[in-house]
Amino acid sequence: MNLDLSEVWCPTQAEFDAFAALSGDANPIHVDPEFAATTPFGRTVSHGMLIYAKLWSMLTRACPNARHVAHDMMFPAPCFAQDTIHLSVVGHAPGSVLLVAVREDGTEVFTGRAELA
Repeated sequence: MNLDLSEVWCPTQAEFDAFAALSGDANPIHVDPEFAATTPFGRTVSHGMLIYAKLWSMLTRACPNARHVAHDMMFPAPCFAQDTIHLSVVGHAPGSVLLVAVREDGTEVFTGRAELA
């Protein structure tokens, strides 16, 4: 599989709220700006799996028959609403893709690898 996909995403609080409603993860760090303001982050942060879902969506638009076998992922820094996030999916080895999301300042907010069937 030879892939080199990229996209820019500016997450919104409405997306955080919709993902919370869909997933059932209504942790206030994601959905309550007043609570989040009292945390070290100072504002709400994206669900990590929302970032993964955006990356997976990119992959499946390019490869509609892709089937997920396994993954590993890390969330090294927070992703905030209104950040400019550069998403990338790169695959040069059979059955394996690298997934990365980076803030405009170069900070990685998601890194991972997915094994595909």
